[in-house]
Amino acid sequence: MKMFLVVYSQAVDDDIVAKFKQAGIRYYTKMEEVRGEGTETEPKLGTHTWPGANNLLLIVVGDEEVNRASDLIRRLKKDHPRAGVKGFILPIEESI
Repeated sequence: MKMFLVVYSQAVDDDIVAKFKQAGIRYYTKMEEVRGEGTETEPKLGTHTWPGANNLLLIVVGDEEVNRASDLIRRLKKDHPRAGVKGFILPIEESI
């Protein structure tokens, strides 16, 4: 099993979640209004100077779904170049 940590602009939340569901990846945990700075977009700090925020999805998939999820994140990144879509893959040792 792997965990995908996906960070993206709140502005594209509906489309991001819908695309995961359309791909058959229906289970996730979402954190809203996360703030930070990355390398591909302006900072999203929720301030007057750096407005906006990101959302974060935590998605655990079986090994057989890793390629499908990775490909989807690559497509989302391409479809939303200004949304700062970023995916990270983490190993899962155990699910309790």
